[in-house]
Amino acid sequence: MTAFTDARHEIRRRLAALGAAGRKRSPLLRRVPALDRLIEWAARVGYGALGFVYLSAGVLTFLAATDRIRNAAGSKEATFWLAEQPLGRLWLILLGLGLLAFVQWCVLQAVFDADHAGTKWKGLMKRASYAGNGLFHGILAYSAFGLLIKEPVDPNAVETAANQDKAAMVLSLPFGDWLLIAIGLGIIAAGVSNIVNGLRADFTRKLSCSARLCRRVAPLAKAGNVARGVSFVPLGIFVVMGGLRSRASEVRSFGDALDGLEAQPGGPWILAFTALGLMAFGAFSFIEARFRRIQPPHDLNPLS
Repeated sequence: MTAFTDARHEIRRRLAALGAAGRKRSPLLRRVPALDRLIEWAARVGYGALGFVYLSAGVLTFLAATDRIRNAAGSKEATFWLAEQPLGRLWLILLGLGLLAFVQWCVLQAVFDADHAGTKWKGLMKRASYAGNGLFHGILAYSAFGLLIKEPVDPNAVETAANQDKAAMVLSLPFGDWLLIAIGLGIIAAGVSNIVNGLRADFTRKLSCSARLCRRVAPLAKAGNVARGVSFVPLGIFVVMGGLRSRASEVRSFGDALDGLEAQPGGPWILAFTALGLMAFGAFSFIEARFRRIQPPHDLNPLS
């Protein structure tokens, strides 16, 4: 371990010396901000892209709850909707790049502990959640870039077909039905975790803003995380049902799962409040883009 640490520090020292030499020789390189500053800017752009996605999904879901449009929308469906707008290709490129910027920050949080969660059990669980967050939004970025090549006619149908193909692949594996049930329970658990986290966590402690502003934006974070958790639960239930019945056709898209929520007693009200919560989550992501403390790790050591 000592030899590895010494080698790592030597590599970092040589790279720093190489960068310093390049800055002395090239006026252009002297204008390039430090790596820490670039990482911070990328993370802030990422939070802004996240806010745009969830704010759009919340607005579309609210319109569905009030019967202004046919289907509710998850994050992917919101991306499909964006592709149909004027200058849609430009928006998709910007959104995809923004989401990739957010993914790089999730990698730094999960692998290099940029948020100082630590290596104890609770910290490792938090870092695992960062990894899952990065994976999900990496897939969303891939979907955004994919729409530049082929635009789907019916976003919900395309997303449902893709999810059912994945479920069929899982069911084809040994004990695939049990594995699909486990995946569904994991989605439900993630939703419940978001709900509990939304009710209990202090989301303003990582913000660099006045106490007054923090008090004002804290409800946005709480409502947003609770709503995001609620939106996961029906999707997880559909996946569990697919495993219990060994039928991939039971699995639905995120938007269809929200539409299933609307079909329950009091469903339109639940869906409307969920939509407002998703908009709150998007709004708080914009707050994070401006005020969150971004501290790139100084030591790229996964075990630190």
